[in-house]
Amino acid sequence: MSVNPTEYTPITTSDKVFVQLQQAIVSGEIRAGTKISEPELAKQYQISRSTLREALNRLEKCHLIERKANVGSKVVDCTVEGLLDLYIAREALEGMACRQAAINMSDEEIAAMKAMLAEHAKTKALQDGIAYYQEEGDLDFHYKVILGSHNQQLINILCGQLYYLLRMYRCQFGMNSPRASKAFEEHSRIIEAIADRDGELAELLMRRHIAASRKNIENKIAQLAKIEAM
Repeated sequence: MSVNPTEYTPITTSDKVFVQLQQAIVSGEIRAGTKISEPELAKQYQISRSTLREALNRLEKCHLIERKANVGSKVVDCTVEGLLDLYIAREALEGMACRQAAINMSDEEIAAMKAMLAEHAKTKALQDGIAYYQEEGDLDFHYKVILGSHNQQLINILCGQLYYLLRMYRCQFGMNSPRASKAFEEHSRIIEAIADRDGELAELLMRRHIAASRKNIENKIAQLAKIEAM
């Protein structure tokens, strides 16, 4: 049975502070690039510096903060280069997760994903072709495919290390996209390939899907550059 690193009940004080800081960083409440003051945070959360450092260590493993000797800690910057690098990594890793899902996902899991997509189709923003925003966790198509791979190494990397960094980028860069309707159609084709147990096609469709999203981002950046150059 696969272990989901994002699904656990916070027990210790460090656990609870980690979750609170994680949510604050992802949502932008603590802005990208912000320098972290350990004394201020320890006072704010009324915890010891050692307890805070445990939480910060976990945030670093999730790639949400950077820590440098003699400099201190700061929230990662949301850069265009960082976002594109993340998408390139996702294309390879989620493609393989999709292939594994076609082999390992149960019929019940596939049925649940089809039901989830049916719920997504009812959202007004998607129907209007404006945005295709998915809540985190069990309402997120990509998250469910990764878990459906039942490959613990892929789950650890994509859900444990990169998942909240990606959500941070999504929140900071905005969700509106001309690809909203197209992205939903691509999700539907991916789950059909998984249901047909066609791992090769499932991987190809997922890689194309993520690559198309990356190209969309690159086009947006190019358009903004043209506007700024006028």
